[in-house]
Amino acid sequence: MSETPQTGTPAVSTAPRATPFLMFEGQGGEAMTFYVETLAPYISGTEVTRLERRTAESPEAADNPDLVGTVYAGEFTVAGTPFRVFDSPPGHQFSFTPSISIFVALPAGGPDPQVELDAVDALAGALSSDGGHALMPADGYGFSRRFAWVADRWGVTWQLNCA
Repeated sequence: MSETPQTGTPAVSTAPRATPFLMFEGQGGEAMTFYVETLAPYISGTEVTRLERRTAESPEAADNPDLVGTVYAGEFTVAGTPFRVFDSPPGHQFSFTPSISIFVALPAGGPDPQVELDAVDALAGALSSDGGHALMPADGYGFSRRFAWVADRWGVTWQLNCA
């Protein structure tokens, strides 16, 4: 490892990167599958890239067999952006908050603008189904031709924009 000339601190051998980390309580695999199946038809570069589940031999599962099958390490991409997923073994008193959301800029300027607007509507409807809800329903707003802000059934919020 070399040192950076300015500070004398060790230089990192690979470029650092920040990745959103989504922590669930037993539904991480279901959420990843839902996100990829919902988003991939509209957004290229959306796929599950890693999924490791706890087995009966996992250290955490020895004390709690309910953890068998939960996500130990999961990764998926949306438009090539990586997200990490984890099922937390201990229960906790917090969940997701609308203060942080996943902003998805959908393509605009194609040959059929209605198709682009319809994509926002379809994604907003799918993401907010089965217990989710709209914070701002899909519509035209002064800042966007079509925008929606929705919470999915796990409380993860999504801002969908077609400018």
